[in-house]
Amino acid sequence: MADQSMELNYGIDDKPPLLESITLGFQHYLTMFGSTVAIPLILSGPLGLKDKPGELGLLIGTMFFISGGTTLLQTTFGNRLPIVQGGTFSFLAPTIAICSMATLADAGWEVRMQHIQGAIIVGAIFEIIIGYTGLVGRMLKWVGPVTIAPTIALIGLCLFKFGAPEAGRHWGIGGLTIALLVIFSQYLRKTHRAFELFPILMAILVAWGVAALCTMTGYFGPEHPAYVSTANLGPAPWVRVPYPFQWGMPQFGVAATVGILAGYIASMVESIGDYYACARLSGAPIPDSKVVNKGIGMEGVGCLIAGIFGTGNGTTSYSENIGAIGLTRVGSRFVVQMGASIMLVLGVVGKFGALFTTIPQPIVGGMYCAMFGMIASVGLSNLQFINLNSARNLFIIGFAFFMGLSVPEYFNANPLEFSESWKWLADILNTLGKTGMAVGAFSALIFDNTIPGTPEERGLTAWGHGS
Repeated sequence: MADQSMELNYGIDDKPPLLESITLGFQHYLTMFGSTVAIPLILSGPLGLKDKPGELGLLIGTMFFISGGTTLLQTTFGNRLPIVQGGTFSFLAPTIAICSMATLADAGWEVRMQHIQGAIIVGAIFEIIIGYTGLVGRMLKWVGPVTIAPTIALIGLCLFKFGAPEAGRHWGIGGLTIALLVIFSQYLRKTHRAFELFPILMAILVAWGVAALCTMTGYFGPEHPAYVSTANLGPAPWVRVPYPFQWGMPQFGVAATVGILAGYIASMVESIGDYYACARLSGAPIPDSKVVNKGIGMEGVGCLIAGIFGTGNGTTSYSENIGAIGLTRVGSRFVVQMGASIMLVLGVVGKFGALFTTIPQPIVGGMYCAMFGMIASVGLSNLQFINLNSARNLFIIGFAFFMGLSVPEYFNANPLEFSESWKWLADILNTLGKTGMAVGAFSALIFDNTIPGTPEERGLTAWGHGS
């Protein structure tokens, strides 16, 4: 049954008035903007685009265009949850590794992109098979609240480096964003409908406006972390429609493909957790195997499209937008589809996309502080289904949380280094080891299915998985 414990302004099947839906959808667009832009910005160095702002702008536009299209596919034909599809950080480590391969050391950025595209396309076929053959759904009988709770919570907690450290680049602007988000979404939400529906949008616009004013008056100089730079606006074209193989035909290599598969595994684990979080916040039924199969299969289709168009990345479910659903209490599928339509249109308007690259990083960090915290608490809310007086459950959950936070720190400081012939294995292990939600999920999954416990104790009965 759907979880009715959370009061919603709009449920999953509700259709708010068109103008309101467009505005709420635009809010989703703003919410995922920071992460979507961050991926090509991070990859610009390894790809060789640091000094090519025009090409980088085209890559950013392609990311948004594909995100809009794949979100429409997922919400219409996939799992049909109000969940946004966009770039994934899980692919960054293997993608950077591909760019650093000896054979690509002197290659142009288009050649590096072609090798990345080839690896993503092969990995996408793997994900499509895993999803649409039902393999993921058949695994769900081993996945209960004890596994899902730390997995979802770690999605939020493992991103702590993008929260206060980014907001703290300038606590005046970052702190203002956090304060406005809290005030609008919690204290003032009952005073006016605008605060209830658009707390994120309003907080961003106010903080962005303050930063812009400080920039115009000269209070924030070009080196200031909250400086509103318009440098990206000039090189951006007004209109450009992305097209398949725009950077050239993909190149297929075994080493690149094996490395990127680790990113796919981590992405699928994260997405399954996202489905449960999104369903709980939007008032949808707990996802069954059919929903999960269709969702993962469609994410594979989305990655295939991303590989064909050349985003340098794949697509996955966005945790940020699940946090936005929690803050706004708007779980409408129609709203997310409106946001996806906006992404499609604005993905071809280069100037508009470039405008939002002027949002200072402290504002993005402040926004994440509120939203990722909401995701962590949604994960913890799944513990209501289990017996919290059980020493077995407490051990598994505590161990999964600690290892999910601790192991990535170890791998970041001490990445594995094998001989050249086994480098592919090191890439896989390093990628998985640096992914906190994957470490937590695998830890909880193994112990929850090997340490004796009753279905009632494990929460499987409450979920309908008990025998």
